[in-house]
Amino acid sequence: MPRPTPLQPTPSRLAAYPTPRPAADLTLERPGDARAASPVRESPQAPERAQAQERAQQGVPDHRADSRPGIRPGRTPEPPAGALASWRHDLAFPGPGRTSRAPDAPGRPSRTAMALGAVAGLAVGAALVNGARARRAEHENPPPGRFMRVAGTRLHYLDRGPLGRDLDRHGPDVLLLHGNGAMVEDFLASGLFGRLARRHRTVAVDRPGFGHSPRPRRRLWTVAAQADAMAEAIVRLGLMRPVVVGHSWGTLVALSLALRHPDLVGGLVLASGYYYPEARLDVPLLSPPALPVLGDLMVHTVSPPLTRAMLPRILAKIFAPVPVPPRFLEQFPIDMALRPSQLRASAEDNAMMTFEAARLSRAYGRLELPTVVMHGDGDRLIGLDRHAVRLAQAIPGAELEVLPFVGHMLHYARPDLVERAVDRVARRMREGG
Repeated sequence: MPRPTPLQPTPSRLAAYPTPRPAADLTLERPGDARAASPVRESPQAPERAQAQERAQQGVPDHRADSRPGIRPGRTPEPPAGALASWRHDLAFPGPGRTSRAPDAPGRPSRTAMALGAVAGLAVGAALVNGARARRAEHENPPPGRFMRVAGTRLHYLDRGPLGRDLDRHGPDVLLLHGNGAMVEDFLASGLFGRLARRHRTVAVDRPGFGHSPRPRRRLWTVAAQADAMAEAIVRLGLMRPVVVGHSWGTLVALSLALRHPDLVGGLVLASGYYYPEARLDVPLLSPPALPVLGDLMVHTVSPPLTRAMLPRILAKIFAPVPVPPRFLEQFPIDMALRPSQLRASAEDNAMMTFEAARLSRAYGRLELPTVVMHGDGDRLIGLDRHAVRLAQAIPGAELEVLPFVGHMLHYARPDLVERAVDRVARRMREGG
């Protein structure tokens, strides 16, 4: 069978295909495009682009500067001036639902965290400073007395005077109980301790939490708990039915001691005491350092500097109407009173004061021992009529002595009158009541 021969181009077949046009004559044939009739022209940058592509393929770097404005070799193009102004305007005047502050970068602490960190740093710094001051105060003011173990704590006390048992020659023993925020140095600076020690065996104690007596936190140091500790101290020291002299908050301990242990107490001298409950502004203001956790934070950070700042006004109030005596400023260790441990004990006593006075006031009529109630008519801290006058009327046979032109710290203004009150109680003890 003969092999078929390929079709040969014939004029009729060639006429079926259009004749190709040169590349220069190609036109855009997009339907409906007005530019379809115009030929495609070669861009004037085409040769340069071809050369750039050829150099890039060969690895030759292009160091020429870009001809566009604001472009430099190796730098990111800057936004046009209009775009930059618009961006700044959006930051200054955000629209609805937008904020002017850029969001925090991932891993960057927020402003709240930074503020809390700064507060924590200040608190730690304040605690370190207050702790260093407390240690320095204890180093500069060593304990002037001795210690004994009572009621689960080390009780610091001073013991001076004759040890004889002849009441006609020496008089009865005397136990001194200081007020809130004070310590045994209070009786030393006032001169009362030295006066009494000339004719009486005189013992002054730092109540738990004050001075050099620690206050263990495993128990609540109520008035009754402190009174029991004083009773144990009387037995341990061998005091023979002493005259208990209490000042301010110490009067509550003295009254509780006489009520709970009547066989151990010979008589009472109560000076500037708080005996009946009443609404007081200083109780809620000064009690927060006694709170758990928050109180610990306060006494180690803000309480010492705040108390130090208020101290001039406090001293002026408790000594008024007389000025603060120079011997108090010279001999009383103020830095010891501003230690965190003592500020906490003071706040605890202050918080319990109203409740303890209400509880004790129901039993004042049961007291049957020589009692002298002393109060200054110029006391700006505790009212004379509301407390001293009522107590003298409640205790059978009690004697009221009002000191004219004397304030709360009457043992500084008139220590001689306190000494005479002790002598009067001792006389009544010898006479049997």
